[in-house]
Amino acid sequence: MDNINIMLILLVIVIVGYVAGKLEYMGGEVDRRLSNIIIDITCPALILSSTMGGTLPDRSLILPLLGISLLTYALLTVIAWILPRLLTKREEERGLVGFALMFGNVGFIGYPIVGAIFGHQAVFYAAILNVVNTLTVFTIGVMLIKGERRQPLFQPKVLVSSPMIAAYLAIIIVALSIDNIPDVVSQPITLIGNITVPGALLIIGSSMSRLSWHTMLGSRVVYIITAFRLLIIPLLLYALFSLLGFDTLVVNINTLIIAMPVATYGTILCLRYNRDSTLITEIIFISTLFSVITIPIVAQLLFR
Repeated sequence: MDNINIMLILLVIVIVGYVAGKLEYMGGEVDRRLSNIIIDITCPALILSSTMGGTLPDRSLILPLLGISLLTYALLTVIAWILPRLLTKREEERGLVGFALMFGNVGFIGYPIVGAIFGHQAVFYAAILNVVNTLTVFTIGVMLIKGERRQPLFQPKVLVSSPMIAAYLAIIIVALSIDNIPDVVSQPITLIGNITVPGALLIIGSSMSRLSWHTMLGSRVVYIITAFRLLIIPLLLYALFSLLGFDTLVVNINTLIIAMPVATYGTILCLRYNRDSTLITEIIFISTLFSVITIPIVAQLLFR
């Protein structure tokens, strides 16, 4: 299946990052600098490039997509605050566990998977869903990673971060059906955005290179989190949104997006804020590995 091939290709890039880390081409300051480049430059370009591929989505689905995404992340926020208390007794791990439960790899893995399963145009729908994901990653997600539960839930400066500015521009492009962006603008943005996926996966591999094989295999908690991330949460929300009467295509794409492995932003943000990335890297590795099996299962359920 195409989606299995995509997952295997991405895993190969992780392995390359692992080897690069072992050979000391990557690691330490290199990983931190590359993480900042991805967050501040290449990921915003990726968000923009997702609206510059040709045919724009049906504008009548924009509001339903934004609506289901807002509701999704409201529910995931509740899950991210409650469930970690049941899964780990270590308070310093709860924010990382909450991040893993809340955020899937939408931009890095979600786009190619959605495109492979639903067709190229669906990538634009995934980009619209990713707007709320981007907002919450750099607000609630940062708070979870930093472990500062008493800080304000919303920090205004995130509204002018480069990923959010890119998200605003993406909404405008789609809402106004701007499909005549010159190649001299769209092509450089697309090329820069294309750095995001391999760059992020190389960082994951490099982070793994500093872990023992025993650590990479993960603990019981890691596998429980993976099960919730890949199957339990997506299927529960699929049932809920189907009962609420959302458009079938909207529900299906949203479900597949939720069923992605844990976002690589977890490791990247840990590096930025000087948090131990061991646990989140374990969860990312195990969830990405098992997603090769679970994503085809979820996709089959959506088309039954």
